[in-house]
Amino acid sequence: MKRTAIFLFAVLTGWCGVALAQLSIEITGGGANQFPVAVLQFAGEDQLPASITDIVEADLQRSGRFRLQYSGGAGAPPTEASQVNFTEWRNRSADAMVIGAVQRLPDGRFEVRFRLLDVLRQTQLLGLGFTMSAAQLRLTGHKIADVIYEKLTGERGVFSTRIAYVVKQDGRFELRIADADGQGSQTALASREPIISPSWSPDGTRLAYVSFENKKAVIYQHSLATGQRQVVANFRGSNSAPAWSPDGRQLAVVLSRDGGSQLFLANTDGSNVRRLAQSQSIDTEPFFSPDGQTIYFTSDRGGSPQIYRMPASGGEAQRITFEGSYNVSPRVSADGKTLVYIARNGARFQLASMDLASRQVQLLTDTQRDESPSFAPNGRMILYATDLGGRGVLAAVSSDGRVRHRLTVQAADVREPAWGPYTEK
Repeated sequence: MKRTAIFLFAVLTGWCGVALAQLSIEITGGGANQFPVAVLQFAGEDQLPASITDIVEADLQRSGRFRLQYSGGAGAPPTEASQVNFTEWRNRSADAMVIGAVQRLPDGRFEVRFRLLDVLRQTQLLGLGFTMSAAQLRLTGHKIADVIYEKLTGERGVFSTRIAYVVKQDGRFELRIADADGQGSQTALASREPIISPSWSPDGTRLAYVSFENKKAVIYQHSLATGQRQVVANFRGSNSAPAWSPDGRQLAVVLSRDGGSQLFLANTDGSNVRRLAQSQSIDTEPFFSPDGQTIYFTSDRGGSPQIYRMPASGGEAQRITFEGSYNVSPRVSADGKTLVYIARNGARFQLASMDLASRQVQLLTDTQRDESPSFAPNGRMILYATDLGGRGVLAAVSSDGRVRHRLTVQAADVREPAWGPYTEK
């Protein structure tokens, strides 16, 4: 199974400056029953280094849940509900609209205020303000989009979350952290050798990963704030596939110290290592259920790679996938209801989804070589890697398969995505 292969990497750098090559997004599909909304230009945003209106609008559009209405030709941007011609916007088929204003404060920061209006009822749904520096422009735009998304859908937005991924370019590998839209990327890890298996801690402050600095696979955890790292597993043989427990206290890992690839649990400082199961087969790619009680994993104990689950404390394994002869890389949604994984369908390796209650399976993609799926924290989108024109790109698809977009870096190979958790910042 190629996803269990161990690669090498050498030099750890900590945080660097903003990378020059950002991910660019191409939306390739849209959702059904989209909510029509207009986002008007925020008054006074010409004081900012970039348009906060564009950030909010792009976030909402990328979600696939909204149909953005043309907002040009409306004259001076309104800042109060009393200034809005609701009849005009109803005629433009907008059910909701966003207005806002930017004001520079004496200390050099900015106050950004916005209102979400119900066009049909001619009322205000909410109004909020943020104080920010120019450097916080994108984060503030994402937070505004999150608030709007949650108010109109009842679900928490993920625009202010982050993603991790690995870029290979000119013989160099970089582990990058970026906004959920791929912008604002920073290099957390750089090497002349490959980097694999980044895994976010539940609080979003650390990444676990695999390196081969000492000519063997070693699992580290890495603080994104300080760049400091700590060895988690450095045993004889390979040490791979780290996965955090939901409480952030443990890592499930794959070790070959006893022969073969077997599942173990360890504290995040590397102490208290214990084996989860006695198996003569290859067990790999562990992933915790949201409640921390169950571990999903890939095993060939039935003769071909399939997905199983077992109690997180160890015990009997239960097979989950039965369709096809190759199903790997299990990931479970935050509500525990949906399993996504990579399934071989003929000559294709595609992203599949299973309703864990009904065991109904749906193929979500039509690409050839998908790998490394990762749920958004709200379960609405799945980020994964695939091939396009002979090089790796990232793609995202909604849990129902209707909304799709692609994230690419020009002239680079992009792999190993991991969608970060919600944070309180």
